[in-house]
Amino acid sequence: MTSASGDGSDAVGARPSAGGTAAAPAGTFTIGGDLPVHRMGFGAMRITGEGIWGEPDDPDAARALLRRAVELGVSLIDTADAYGPQVSERLIAEALHPYPDGLVIATKGGSTRPGPGQWMLNGRPDHLKQACEDSLRRLRVDRIDLYQLHAVDPNVPLADSIGALKELQDQGTVRHIGVSNVNARQLEEAQAIVDVVSVQNRYSLSDRGSQAVLDACEANGIAFLPYFPLAAGRLTKPGGDLDQIAQAHKATVGQIALAWLLQGSPNTIPIPGTSSGVHLEENYAAATLELTSEEMAALDAAA
Repeated sequence: MTSASGDGSDAVGARPSAGGTAAAPAGTFTIGGDLPVHRMGFGAMRITGEGIWGEPDDPDAARALLRRAVELGVSLIDTADAYGPQVSERLIAEALHPYPDGLVIATKGGSTRPGPGQWMLNGRPDHLKQACEDSLRRLRVDRIDLYQLHAVDPNVPLADSIGALKELQDQGTVRHIGVSNVNARQLEEAQAIVDVVSVQNRYSLSDRGSQAVLDACEANGIAFLPYFPLAAGRLTKPGGDLDQIAQAHKATVGQIALAWLLQGSPNTIPIPGTSSGVHLEENYAAATLELTSEEMAALDAAA
């Protein structure tokens, strides 16, 4: 098992953390009823090379970044066999194994990589079973706490893909099952087969396409892991609501976008990813921000 269980000078992120608890003010969510994690995770996609392909320019820096994330209180690291491919999972094990108590490593299968920036889906049961076995080996674990279907393969019935994950769960190599890049109907279909404990979809201040899925997660006690959480697009323009709120809090617009996610739903667990130590510190400092109801309403209206 993976768990032994402005210019920034005045920004919130510029303040050093104390006691490795930067992620703690975000609160906790218990995934699957038995995996409590801080509601600020780390997405490990960008610790690989350009195009999410190959080795990073500085592998030692990538491993140091992972260790620093854990020092900041991160207790959920999200990765996938397709990141690199294989590179992200291997770097995580090299940096952090044996894993500290309470650290959950979530990974995904069902996407393959023919080249840099290229993604292909493969939800066939035989592929998913082999992908999981390979992830177990790279992560150096006997059981993966949270294994997620990377995306729904349109050429494979969803029931077949989810059924393969259920078999992995039944044999004890997967503790909990999650899904990614699903709509509300697909989530409901998966729930009819297994106990889905998490959904990972694209969602941010300026991208609400998964609102119905988030609503379903809230109704069913499912964790919602929004990826690309810092995407704010046109909302970042100088003088806009997001910029004004950021200035009022002496924070970056990215920190406000993360705070909005945390306060918008108790089920969200943002997983911002970065290869920069400075940005890592800034992201987790967002957990200390408290937006007023008026600021939340202004951000909702602006989006």
